[in-house]
Amino acid sequence: MTALWKSSFLIYTFHDRIPKHYERNLRRSTVPGAYDRSRKSAVVRSISSNFSQALSSYFGTKIPNQEEAQGSHNAYVTALRAHGTEVTVLPELSAFPDSCFVEDTAVMVDGKAIIPNMGHPSREGEQQAVMDHMSNFAEIIQMPKGAKLDGGDIIFFDDRYLVGISTRTNKEGANFLSNFIKEDGYGVELINVPDSTLHLTTVCSSPRQGTIIAAEGHLTENQISHFAEEIIWIPNNESYASNTIGYSNDRLIVAGGFPKTRNILQNEGFRLMSVDMEPIMQADGSLTCLSIFTS
Repeated sequence: MTALWKSSFLIYTFHDRIPKHYERNLRRSTVPGAYDRSRKSAVVRSISSNFSQALSSYFGTKIPNQEEAQGSHNAYVTALRAHGTEVTVLPELSAFPDSCFVEDTAVMVDGKAIIPNMGHPSREGEQQAVMDHMSNFAEIIQMPKGAKLDGGDIIFFDDRYLVGISTRTNKEGANFLSNFIKEDGYGVELINVPDSTLHLTTVCSSPRQGTIIAAEGHLTENQISHFAEEIIWIPNNESYASNTIGYSNDRLIVAGGFPKTRNILQNEGFRLMSVDMEPIMQADGSLTCLSIFTS
């Protein structure tokens, strides 16, 4: 990858501020990215050769393009590695157009990989290749029939998991996952996700301790304020940009092309790295959709 090619996908911005962090007594730090947002390792999958057939109902304005999406994916991997994450890239799956969105296929809970039944029938089967890889380092637990869940409805937030109930995740799936979360000593917040959006992570993310970034017009303050010390609201017309990947020291990977969100986050003291996600957005994918953080 040439330096010129990289620069067309990645933009760095740095802005200093005294962070508004708070202190907690932390029992452990084995939820990937929670507490210190270290995100030591991640699994991603290359764009399917049949990406043009990927599902698209929310953000897409044109047929998804595999070559353009792979360019964004390469830049995404570069961004993760630039922040210290060791990234394993799995090969593309031609039989599954949406398979680059690996986040949906597994949820990590203290060394266990919870493998769901996918929320959309066309994606059922993607999990097998992920299980084959993750069985090398994680205990595999499969959901029972009838329980459905996409990993895109899960957010790691400090000492708890936020679990969205959506068009892709039903109560049975949320409850099955919640049982394992609680057994390992973490809290669970069940959040009803409106039909206006695909997943919880589509309109919500946690960039640092105590903080939630949320898109206006989708979630309400009452759904968030009882566990978040700070809510950063993103304008509804830039709701896509509410999906971010936070690292320690207020470093943040964001989607490029959203100037209002960029200004808001810079004013909150975040140091930003942007990735051009427009080709991924055509298949309703966001930043977090492209990875599973495993440690």
